[in-house]
Order: sequence, then C-alpha cells, then structure tokens
Amino acid sequence: MPATLLIDGRWVSAPATFDVVDPASRTVLGQAADAGPGQAQEALTSAAAAFRGWADTDPETRGGYLRAAAAEIRTRQGELATLLSRENGKPLAEANGELAGAARMLEWAAEEGRRAYGRVTPANAAGPGLVLRAPVGPVLAITPWNFPASMLLRKVGLALAAGCPVIAKPAEQTPLIATALLRIVQDTGLPAGVLQSLTTTRPGELVGELLADRRLRKVSFTGSTEVGLGLLRQTGDLLRRTSLEMGGHSPAIVFDDADLEAAAAGVVAGKFFNAGQSCTAVNRLYVHESIKDDLLALIEKKTAALRVGRGDAEGTNVGPLIDEAGLTKVENQVADAVGKGAQVLVGGHRRDDLPGHFFEPTVLVDVTPDMLISHEETFGPVLAVSAFATDDEAVELANSTDYGLAAYVFGNDLRRLWRTLDRLDFGVLGVNDPAPVRPELPFGGQKNSGQEREGGAEGIDAYTETKAVALRLH
Repeated sequence: MPATLLIDGRWVSAPATFDVVDPASRTVLGQAADAGPGQAQEALTSAAAAFRGWADTDPETRGGYLRAAAAEIRTRQGELATLLSRENGKPLAEANGELAGAARMLEWAAEEGRRAYGRVTPANAAGPGLVLRAPVGPVLAITPWNFPASMLLRKVGLALAAGCPVIAKPAEQTPLIATALLRIVQDTGLPAGVLQSLTTTRPGELVGELLADRRLRKVSFTGSTEVGLGLLRQTGDLLRRTSLEMGGHSPAIVFDDADLEAAAAGVVAGKFFNAGQSCTAVNRLYVHESIKDDLLALIEKKTAALRVGRGDAEGTNVGPLIDEAGLTKVENQVADAVGKGAQVLVGGHRRDDLPGHFFEPTVLVDVTPDMLISHEETFGPVLAVSAFATDDEAVELANSTDYGLAAYVFGNDLRRLWRTLDRLDFGVLGVNDPAPVRPELPFGGQKNSGQEREGGAEGIDAYTETKAVALRLH
C-alpha cells in the first residue's frame, strides 16, 4: 500500500488508494493513499499539539530546515524533474526550472522568518507602544496540479518560517511529486507534527472536516475561483485567515512602439509555457492596429515552430493537458470562437496522433468580446488576439474581466507604460517581461483572482497575527 500520508512524523497508508495517470500516455504512473476525514482529524490534532513548540523555535533554526531541504532538492533535481514531467506532462526544461524556483522559494522563506519584524512606537505620556507579530497557528495549504512543486513549497516554506505547523493537501492529479518533495522537507529532521500531508480524491469531504474545526487557524489556497469562493462560503461563524490565489484571464497589451521581435517572443513564451495551464498565462492579446499584421506574422512563425510531445522527450516545447476535461474545454472555446467569426491563424485541433491529452498550440485572430474565450479562462494552449486603436481602449479591454491576477505590457515609452500600469486592475504586472513571478516580489491578484499575497516581504504577513502592546511606565 502506498504510504503517501504524513501524519505526526510518520508516512502511512490508507484503506483506499487511487491511481495517478500520466497525461501524455493515459497510463497509470503510480498510486497514492486516499485520505478521508479520519486522517484529516489525526493530522490536525498532531499539528495543534506541535504548534507551541514550533512557534517557540527560533527563526534561525526553523530556517535551517528549509535551507537544508532546498540544498537536497538541488542535489536530486534531475530525478525529481523526471517525476514532475511524467506526472504533470510539462517539458523537462520547465520541470527543472520549477524545481529550481521551488528551492529558491524555500531559501527566501527561511530569510523572511528572520525578518518578521515588529516595531516600537514613539512614547506618549503613558509610555511606549510595541507592535508584535506572532504565528497564526496550524495552516491548511491546498495546492494545484499545474505547478505542484513551486506552489506547494512556497506555502509550506512561508508557513514553517513563520512558526506555523502546516497540513499540505496536494492536488489529486499530482500527489507523487508532492510526496517526494515533502519527504525531503521532513527528512531534514523536522519535529513530528510540524508538517503533515494528505493525498486524497475527496478534497471537499476532507477539507470540510478541517474547516469545521476551530483549531485550524489559516487556509492558503491556490486553485480555481469557483472552489476558492466556495471555501469562503464554508467559513460559517468561525473567522480564520484565508489566502486565495485563484483564476486568471491575463491580458497582454502590445503598443505600437514595442520591439516586435521581443514582444512576439514574450507573448509566445507567456502563452504556451506549461501548455497554457497557468493562472498567469497570457490569454488575451490586444495589439495596436498599426502593427497587428507584422506582430502576428512573427507570432505565427514562433507558434508553428513549437514542438508538441511528451514532456520527457527531447525537444518538446508543449506537453499535454492534464486530463480529458481540460482538453474538451479548449476544444469548446475554439469551436465557439470560430463559430462566431474568429479565424484560426495556426493550430486549432486536438492531436489525435498522440495518445495523451494533446492540443495544438493555437492562435485565434479577430476575437470579439461575445466569444467564450474572451471572458472564460482557457487553461490551455490557445491565444486570443484582438486589435485596439487607442490606449484607453486597450486598458478598458484588458480590465473587462472579473479576474485580476496578471497582465503584460510591451512598449518603450516610459510615460505611457507608467500610465497603463497605474490603470490596470491586476496584482502582477510584467513590462516587456513574460515571467514576472519571482520570490522577492509579492504574488497575488485583485477582484476574483484572490486576496492576500505570497512571496516578497508581504508573503510571511499572511501567516502571522499582529499584536498591539501599550506599555504604561511609572
């Protein structure tokens, strides 16, 4: 029986298991233990018991575990990247990049634990004041399948650095890489109960059990907007800290003074990375009408050159979608757009010659606001292109969504760029940069894309409570 549950310092199995499927071949890759409410209660009891001791551990010691785990991930990066690629489908180069980023996130969290400062306020007539920061308590970290290494370790690292025990709930599509990484963290010598992990095919049942328990003091969630809003609705009469990083529908604006070669390369990279299965992926491209034809010629050439295949095959640029549901959604969006007048510049079809969930990298032009792809997150390798005439029109089109995670702007006029950044309603902005996610920058969205931030100096704030202390000195 697979022992993929980490409870009270021990790796254990469960009465039931589930298959993990390789999305490139649709064959069974392995199995994981299927945790239920009973295991969830055991994990929370262990985390609650470990809380005070871990909170009292000095930040340097807590950070030492994270730095040791980061070093071990780098040592074993090759084998971990192969597992990540097979389980998720992404190309090996992307898997290696994700793991390197995950290691950096652990190191960043270790340093932020040292910098979770309070402050002393100026004294008034009664005396000085203090502002203290304390760990919030046991944390539930719910992580997605599209970046199963970096999203997991960003949450785990920040929680542990802040002094919070954490219960990880990896996505059911990618439990094997999550388990491998959490084994590395646990094997650094963490005290029992500080880190727990629950693999499951019953996330609603398991999470509901934990949310009903007041000992759980914090939830950090990355996933769909629908599920994230559902978590908020389950709060009931118990208020707890909740970080949400949810869906996105990222626009990219290309102004007429942009470097067209760099903009085309940036848009293609920002769209087709991880087969478009990213909440920060470029979904909607708005290009100034005067450069539309020239830019699209470059994008068409670069997109047509992308190689589709297994993530662990040499030369692959775009891997499979995670499952049949994701593939069907992409097909439906393309069919809807074409039916309403959009033109297929390149791609447009499922790859039936390959056994897995593959779809051609696709570019649609003459996309209009009434099409599904204009307002529904794609999560697949399809780029929707529209033209604009004025800066105001570009910003209005970009903001015309309930999402507000990431946006991209390509151009060279600094005053124009600054005005645009100021008016875009998004939490993460890339200026001539298709990869704006860095450990040192806060990550999170506006509107229905989320609340609170991960990363940057702000990241550890979400795992701490603030205490105000008024001192009266006589």
